[in-house]
Amino acid sequence: MSDVVWGLVHRDIIDLLADRPVDVPAVVDHLTRLQDLLDRRSRPDDACPVADFNRLYLTITERVLEGLYEGFFADVVFLSRLDVEFAARYFDALRLWTDSNSRCPKAWSCLFRRMQGPDVRPLPSAAAGINAHINYDLPFALVTTFDSLESEPVDGSDQHDDYLKINNIFAAQIPSLRRGYLDEWQLLVDMLNGEVDDWYQGELVEYARNVAWRNAKKIWRCRNDRVAHEQERLRLDNNAELLGRLLLSPLGAFLQ
Repeated sequence: MSDVVWGLVHRDIIDLLADRPVDVPAVVDHLTRLQDLLDRRSRPDDACPVADFNRLYLTITERVLEGLYEGFFADVVFLSRLDVEFAARYFDALRLWTDSNSRCPKAWSCLFRRMQGPDVRPLPSAAAGINAHINYDLPFALVTTFDSLESEPVDGSDQHDDYLKINNIFAAQIPSLRRGYLDEWQLLVDMLNGEVDDWYQGELVEYARNVAWRNAKKIWRCRNDRVAHEQERLRLDNNAELLGRLLLSPLGAFLQ
């Protein structure tokens, strides 16, 4: 299956995923190289939904890196570590899918399967990737980050404030990113809607990230209980899969 999915760039993607980035510049480099490989894999009549998500993720991560350089965040160590742990879960999902491993999260599998499916559209693909990465990956990335820093998720802390600042980056980038996925007729409808679409999609991302923070606190409390931890993982994976399928469905595409 995997050689069909990645085609001529299959070996290059395997080699890229074998290398784990250790800092935010390395994450940006990985995402950039992955984007190049995914674009080379795609043809005009063979859209790649992972490329649609990766393009958005790369843009947001580049803005985060700029914020780290410009002193936008109070706790640079925390934000940098979180960015690396967050990206690692995306790369791990890609690696598991490439290896045809059944442990690939269902939240991601529903998007990866679309690489061979009909009527793959850019905006639903990007939205499904955001769903998997925020609703499934992010809570666990937060827990791993706090555990490695011997800290814990506390509302109102510097770490929480920095976490919320990412919402501002999304809000600033969503309008141009979203329009880049639209067809000409969709751009006309978007123009008629004014700023409504930008506003509610920004609100959805902010809401999802707030829920991810709350889920991270729940997972943190049961992190040493293997059974409870696995129950939370399954719950989040199942929920993200259901939402991902909706986003990728004809109804989901219409609503977007």
